[in-house]
Amino acid sequence: MDLCIKNGTVVDWSGTFKGDIYIKDGVICELGRELIKDCTTIDANGLVVMPSFVDLHVHFREPGLTYKEDIETGSMAAVRGGYTMVNLMANTNPVCSTMETVKYVEDKGKEIGLVDINQVVSITNEFSGDDISHLDKFEKGDIKVISEDGKDVMHSEVMLNAMVKAKEKDITVMCHCENHNLSSIDMRLAENTMTWRNITLAKYAGCKVHFSHVSTKESMEYIIKARAKGHKVTCEVAPHHLALTDDECNYRVNPPIRSKEDVDYLIEAIKAGDVDAIATDHAPHSEDDKEKGAPGISGIETSFSVCYSKLVKEGHISLNQLSEIMSKRPSEILGVNKGMIDIGYDGDLVLLDLDKEYEINRFDFVSKGKNTPFQGKKVYGEVVKTIKGGKIVYSNK
Repeated sequence: MDLCIKNGTVVDWSGTFKGDIYIKDGVICELGRELIKDCTTIDANGLVVMPSFVDLHVHFREPGLTYKEDIETGSMAAVRGGYTMVNLMANTNPVCSTMETVKYVEDKGKEIGLVDINQVVSITNEFSGDDISHLDKFEKGDIKVISEDGKDVMHSEVMLNAMVKAKEKDITVMCHCENHNLSSIDMRLAENTMTWRNITLAKYAGCKVHFSHVSTKESMEYIIKARAKGHKVTCEVAPHHLALTDDECNYRVNPPIRSKEDVDYLIEAIKAGDVDAIATDHAPHSEDDKEKGAPGISGIETSFSVCYSKLVKEGHISLNQLSEIMSKRPSEILGVNKGMIDIGYDGDLVLLDLDKEYEINRFDFVSKGKNTPFQGKKVYGEVVKTIKGGKIVYSNK
């Protein structure tokens, strides 16, 4: 697919310029000004062109829970939010513990063709908590990430043995840090103690470890110290843990909305370069499940505008820095050829109207999940078009 995008303000982590981008056979092959190509052309005058976003933490609910979301509706929601790659969690039904399930999800994603999918495999077999024998069935290179997302592996020896296997197979261990013995007592303590434990085990095993939805000051401090010592530690924060505080919002999410002190510290960590990614933890639920207390936010359609409004419009970071943690670093963690606007990179881009203010309306979501604490919130930064491999996969105009 050949495409020429002209006259846009082109922004990625490395800089900004006004000009044109030519995508040939799905790959960026030329940058410049006044490019003339015999192909589909988009006039991006007045718009910002960025690398499309990569989401490290997503639930599309298929197989088995498709009344909440499925791969098609999730993919449609992703491109509406400017994303062209997602990292899907294993808490489906059945739990993703086999190559058969991995292939089912990734093949269906290819068939739909809107986003690239990396399917995560469970740390323990079918979330048993104690059996990691299924990991032996995966060859090196079959999978990139294992995670018990939605819970943690409580048995430390089991977690350590899984981390050792992950090191052998060059797999990243993605941690949902929560000590379930403490969850009913204090969710802060539950997160902090397990963050420390998982860092300590990962140091011993020597594996790559990624920390999901870091939400407390203490957990971030542990991560920063581990990184400073050269350990293979990366982390993400979620938009709702940056834009909301517990004194103004009690929306049910796990980990919970935190204090202003935590939010301020997370933002300072972003500014200092200690946060690798913003990941949505897109967790769509039915209205009935949400009313019954299911934790989670349907956030992939609103992530950019929420983060742009909070982080860039309020002057905390530059748009280039936002591109780094929404595109470049997540791409590097997954080992994919995305996240930058440069020759040879995938032609995955998003066109944005940064001057456009709009009001979030959950009933406009294409996701099956309408669950959001941002209903009625005014934000800036509308996704105008999303492009994958030189093909327009979403357009609102």
